Amino acid sequence: MTLYENYIVYPEGERQEIQRSLQINQVVDLNGSPLHISWPPPRVIAYRIHRVSTREERGYQRRYHYAELMSMAELQSYARGGG
Repeated sequence: MTLYENYIVYPEGERQEIQRSLQINQVVDLNGSPLHISWPPPRVIAYRIHRVSTREERGYQRRYHYAELMSMAELQSYARGGG
């Protein structure tokens, strides 16, 4: 039996288990939940997933989603594009 785990890894190196797998370039909130923003964007802390890696160990498959903090300009551009 294999257990599947997903983690978000923040820029500072901290990690948190999340309930779902994420995609590269997906925008998420502090908890790793997908973020859908309309224009004008609210002042929120948002991350963009820039890398995903998978590690397998005995009985576990762990997927790590590496996040980078988005600037306000990036967030505005994302919101204008329809999220």
